[in-house]
Amino acid sequence: MNRQQHWETVYTTKAADAVSWYRPHLDRSLALIERVAPDHGAAVLDVGGGASTLVDDLLARGYRDLSVLDISAEALSVARKRLGESAHAATWLAVDLLDAPLQEARYDVWHDRAVFHFLTGTAQRANYVRHLTHALKPGGHAVLATFGPDGPMKCSGLDTMRYDAEGLARALGDGFTLIDSTLEMHATPAGATQQFLQALFRQTG
Repeated sequence: MNRQQHWETVYTTKAADAVSWYRPHLDRSLALIERVAPDHGAAVLDVGGGASTLVDDLLARGYRDLSVLDISAEALSVARKRLGESAHAATWLAVDLLDAPLQEARYDVWHDRAVFHFLTGTAQRANYVRHLTHALKPGGHAVLATFGPDGPMKCSGLDTMRYDAEGLARALGDGFTLIDSTLEMHATPAGATQQFLQALFRQTG
């Protein structure tokens, strides 16, 4: 089963609020996005956004240039149905990020909660950083959330990577400067806890 088939299966067999990474609202992500992009005309890309409510909350705050990218068309369909007519205010990209033809210097903010830590191969991570560097505007910001040092080594049946702030900064390379980071415990819908690292970077390369 390839990556796309795996995630389509996840979203066709589980409710959006039953997956382990579900949170009703991504409050920390919202705060960081508003911190670095107070202008609601800023272009924001939510990588691996799936059925997340981040797009709902950004639209409610008045952001006007939002794109949601996910490898699972089913996940995006869940979000679009939930938003109803408001879904037309966002751009929806059903594509594998590692193959995505993203426009150069298009986005002010790149948001990723729980995509990067699934990239266990060196070549995959390098490809991700190339896409990130290509798509962000000079001086743009990346808001990344990965499993922390004590996070799980597997999720959704897949191996994961775990990061502290310095390790994540090394993974992104010299083109990005770490601005802020926080470790937090995420409570899953099943009642387990997972340690997440939430980090903010600025593109400086």
